[in-house]
Amino acid sequence: MSCIFCKIIRGEIPSSCVYEDDKVYAFKDINPQAKVHVLVVPREHIASADAITAENSGAVAAVFEAIPKIARALELEDGYRVITNIGENGCQTVKHIHFHILGGEKLPENMGN
Repeated sequence: MSCIFCKIIRGEIPSSCVYEDDKVYAFKDINPQAKVHVLVVPREHIASADAITAENSGAVAAVFEAIPKIARALELEDGYRVITNIGENGCQTVKHIHFHILGGEKLPENMGN
């Protein structure tokens, strides 16, 4: 598969991993929009939130179970934001569902809204 996130997960493209388990991989965004900007992806390829089904929703649940662990490891105890983009108008640039964890500073209210 030519998906860049699948290649990152397989180790074919280097990344700055901050968390991984058998279902989830998280790494630093190469174009950070906040002091802390991490992408959290399921190892299973799912194109976007529009492609979540009963058969693959467990992979997304695993991401959301990992997010608080990642946030604690990144010392985001004062709060953080979780964002996903869907489709062209939602500015989704990689067609592999992913969630941005943004934090480490006071975020603008309109960022990600």
